[in-house]
Amino acid sequence: MKKVVILTGAGISAESGLAVFRGSNGLWGKYRVEDVATIEGWYRNPELVLQFYNERRKELLKCSPNYGHIGLAELEKYFDVRVITQNVDDLHEKAGSSNVIHLHGRLMWVRSERNENLRFELPSDNYETRMGDKAPDGAQLRPDIVWFGEAVPMLDAAIDWVEEADIFVVIGTSLNVYPAAGLLHYVPNGVPVYLIDPNPVNDPYGKVTTYINSVASEGVKQLKEILLDE
Repeated sequence: MKKVVILTGAGISAESGLAVFRGSNGLWGKYRVEDVATIEGWYRNPELVLQFYNERRKELLKCSPNYGHIGLAELEKYFDVRVITQNVDDLHEKAGSSNVIHLHGRLMWVRSERNENLRFELPSDNYETRMGDKAPDGAQLRPDIVWFGEAVPMLDAAIDWVEEADIFVVIGTSLNVYPAAGLLHYVPNGVPVYLIDPNPVNDPYGKVTTYINSVASEGVKQLKEILLDE
C-alpha cells in the first residue's frame, strides 16, 4: 500500500470557521505574538495566555471538519495515509484520520509547566484553565502548545514519515513557517508532490510537481480523483 504523507496548515481548517493566525483578518492582527505565543509572554502575563487559549478552545468546539479533513480520512481506504499538521485543532482526528502528528501541539491538551511529558486532554465540557490549576506534579498547567522559540518535539518523527513517502501533499500552508516548511526538503527525489492552495505559494525547494489552485475541500476532492485514477 502506497504511503501518502500530507502536510497541512491553517488553510485546511479555515473553511471550518477557525480563525487563522496570519493574513489580513488573522489573530496576529489582534494579539501580539510575543504576548500569547512565547515562553516570555507566559512568564510576563500567564493570565492573558490562558485566556487566549480558552477563547481558542471555545471557538474550536463550535467547529466541525470540512471535506478537506474528511476526504483525507477517506483516503485511508486506499493508501497508508499519514498527516503532519501545523494546526493545533483536532479536526483531522474528528474526521477520522488515524495517523496524525501535531508539530505545534494540541489546543485541547494541557501540560505541566515543569514537565513537558506530563500532559492530558481537557474534556469538552470543562475546557478552561486558570491560574492555580495544577498538574499532578504540583506545577501550573500551561497550554500544550509549541510556542515560538521552543523546540518542536515531533519534528524527527515527521521527517521519518516524509522520507518514506510515495506521494507527498501540501494543503493550506504558506510554506513560510519553519521548521515545518523544511519538511519538503526531505521528500525523496522522484516522489510526486501535490500542493493545494487557492493562493500562490512559494516552493522553496522546487519539489512541487502538481498545483491544485483551490480551497482545501475542493482541492482534496480533485486530489482524491487523481490518486484513485492512477
